[in-house]
Amino acid sequence: MRAIIITDMFAYEFMRNAFAAAGVVAVVAGIVGYFLVMRAQTFAGHALSHIGFAGATGAGLIGLAPIWGLLSFTLAAGVVIGLMSERISNRDVAIGVVLSLGLGFGLLFLHYYTAFATQATAILFGNVLAVERETIAVLAAIGAAALTGLAAIMRPLIFASLQPELAEARGVPVRFVSTAFLAVVALAVSACAQIVGVLLVFTLMIGPPAAAQRLTTRLWSGIGISAALALAEAWLGIALAYDTDWPVSFCIALLSAIVYFVCLGVRNLHTAVAPSAG
Repeated sequence: MRAIIITDMFAYEFMRNAFAAAGVVAVVAGIVGYFLVMRAQTFAGHALSHIGFAGATGAGLIGLAPIWGLLSFTLAAGVVIGLMSERISNRDVAIGVVLSLGLGFGLLFLHYYTAFATQATAILFGNVLAVERETIAVLAAIGAAALTGLAAIMRPLIFASLQPELAEARGVPVRFVSTAFLAVVALAVSACAQIVGVLLVFTLMIGPPAAAQRLTTRLWSGIGISAALALAEAWLGIALAYDTDWPVSFCIALLSAIVYFVCLGVRNLHTAVAPSAG
């Protein structure tokens, strides 16, 4: 029976497009999100997704595709936040100020373009089943740019994330690396919002990386597990939505939460058993 459902599922072009788009975005989100969690900047990812909503609504107001407005706003916000938060203690303040301004603009754009309200709902909650083939190419380009940028700053980013004071003392341009990383996060958020919406970006960018870090402390293993979990959750979420007629974003969010709590339980069990075994 399940084999028949899978066969039927891939008979539709919109389902094939959904799996392709979700696969690209999930891998990028899992990799970039791993560093986001490691650097304790999850609030930044959350803020950038909400700021992207303002960009998407602004693009609709002037007749452009929402993804371009979302991309431009998140990139600009990521750079501004990086430049404003020179010290970790100022980071949340900078994010809060930029987030408030971005949400204000989003409300203003919706006020002047009420016909965009229906499309705004799709931006908030995602609609991967409506992704077209041209959009997949755009998402792939955004994902490639994000991973290329991440690779370019990988070594100083790891150093600055694990030992920021020592990295600064050794001459690592910590502020530049932080700003560049937030630009990379902005690219990943822009792609991720097309799948699960700006309100549920945490689903793919935070859930899988957080679960991976409960399973291993090794960097490369953690990155691989994070990407694999994000991919599995995205694809299984689409399949579950097809089988149940539930919203795709809900299914992905549900799987992400389940996987995280299972990994958390495994980690706690291992920690409890290890002392007694010794």
